[in-house]
Amino acid sequence: QVQLVESGGRLVQAGGSLRLSCAASGRTFSNNAMGWFRQAPGKEREFVATMTKSGGSTNYADSVKGRFTISRDVAENTDTVYLQMNSLKPEDTAVYYCAARNGPTAFMSPQTYDYWGQGTQVTVSS
Repeated sequence: QVQLVESGGRLVQAGGSLRLSCAASGRTFSNNAMGWFRQAPGKEREFVATMTKSGGSTNYADSVKGRFTISRDVAENTDTVYLQMNSLKPEDTAVYYCAARNGPTAFMSPQTYDYWGQGTQVTVSS
């Protein structure tokens, strides 16, 4: 069974940093574009950052550009995608989801992604 499992979310003060991890089990996603999305209470799920299959191209939401970095580490039997988050703000508070899509190209729309993790809560206090 294919699974994506996020970890690393917690309560942090404004200005702090967190690194979220997304581990793939059941298969690797080395042939898939990957993305991070987030959903705050009462809001729709929104794009945060994406990476193409090759990792050669990344894209960020304007609200996180310059503060967040998406990366991936593909080994023989493991595949982990990271989201390094710096200079966190209270408005970054949300459940963060990792996603993979069947294809090399990364898109910003959550509807284009085929596999999702269960999410990890990030809370930034002011």
